[in-house]
Amino acid sequence: MTEWLVRRFVRDWTDTASPAVRTRYGQFAGVVGIVCNVLLCVAKGAIGALAGSVSIVADAVNNLSDAASNIVSLLGFKLASRPADPEHPYGHGRYEYLAGLVVAALVLAIGINLVASSIEKIIHPTPVDFNGTLVLILALSIAVKLWMAAFNRTIGKRIDSETLQATAVDSRNDVISTAAVLASAAISHAFGIQLDGIAGTAVGLFIVWSGIGLVRDTVNPLLGQAPSPELVEHIRAKIMSYPGVLGTHDLMVHDYGPGRQFASAHVEMAAEADPMESHDLIDNIEQDFKNEDGLIVTLHYDPIVTDDPTVADMRNWIDQAVKIIDPRITIHDLRCVPGPTHTNVIFDCVRPTDLPLSEDALRRRVSTIVRDHYPRSIPKITIDESYVSSEQ
Repeated sequence: MTEWLVRRFVRDWTDTASPAVRTRYGQFAGVVGIVCNVLLCVAKGAIGALAGSVSIVADAVNNLSDAASNIVSLLGFKLASRPADPEHPYGHGRYEYLAGLVVAALVLAIGINLVASSIEKIIHPTPVDFNGTLVLILALSIAVKLWMAAFNRTIGKRIDSETLQATAVDSRNDVISTAAVLASAAISHAFGIQLDGIAGTAVGLFIVWSGIGLVRDTVNPLLGQAPSPELVEHIRAKIMSYPGVLGTHDLMVHDYGPGRQFASAHVEMAAEADPMESHDLIDNIEQDFKNEDGLIVTLHYDPIVTDDPTVADMRNWIDQAVKIIDPRITIHDLRCVPGPTHTNVIFDCVRPTDLPLSEDALRRRVSTIVRDHYPRSIPKITIDESYVSSEQ
């Protein structure tokens, strides 16, 4: 059903990397959501008012808020599709993250409101009119919301959209809440006990919990979360796959919205090689990332002395020795400047962001390790921060 709808209404539906296609996917999902949620709101609002059920009315209001969320998503995709301009040279893709945050905030607000109204119903209980029409409307609502959850999840994964993933979670929450409302109404009717308020409170607390998780998930990209391990490994493996590349480090990934990621890294190559050939290879790597992955990558050339076994042995020994402090610590760009009384050993040391040692403390520890093994050396250490997850 989802595939048929997408094929019917989204042109060029297979080219999900295209910003224009992403926008059409997002707008199409928004329109479908608005139509479904408005219809559900009207149906459940009417049956809830007639039955005197606060939980059903609250569920109807929840659908109305979902329609508002779909409008926000629609607006977010529209704003995110705007081209770059002098004030925003990286485009406006983060509007989509902002739209997801608004949707998450609406989910949280609806949950809080539902808890408040349900507690009022517990304090002042009133009977609920249970009938076949009520069962039919709520059962149809569950079926529609199940389909909407699958629909938004499918499209959200296809275009890598946090906004649609949040909408899918919200639809799943609606299934749970409506099922709880239907179950409580049936139990209340069968056993003559009033569970309407209790069911509403439980559903509301679940929606609040889910809303908090959605807020966290949508705020993270705006705050500059670490890139995914899969993306980091892909970038590293691809760079290392080229002949002549000895190593890579100092990877940074900047996210300006779905499909708008930029990366930079240092690439180690033999200092003895022709610099023009090395530069040409780096250009080719950057172009391959752009053509094959849609990723703008800027690479810095680091020449490494490979014909001096003493320097190579020192580099390998220090790289292994510093792991006594923490196995995640690495070094790079090591070079030696010998003199009559001592040798300056110059290198960078990558410090994991969650390492308990400060930069100065780490520098002192590493210097002690190096001097103990190489008494004539004077370490000149630059501490680098890792801009990917500490586990990567």
